Amino acid sequence: MRVRVDPERCQGHTLCWMHAPKVFELSETDGHSSAVQEEVPDDQQDQVVEAVRSCPERAISVF
Repeated sequence: MRVRVDPERCQGHTLCWMHAPKVFELSETDGHSSAVQEEVPDDQQDQVVEAVRSCPERAISVF
């Protein structure tokens, strides 16, 4: 599984990081998220799916 955060859609709610802090990192400036690495480790996939579901801006995609 791969994950991507659309920087145009992310509004810095930080919900993704709360669900999967090992996969997402937050900007110190505005709280916007980015993926630490595109490839999601097997043990983090459930957390990433929950992060996708919780994003109010639908800024996270998995493929």
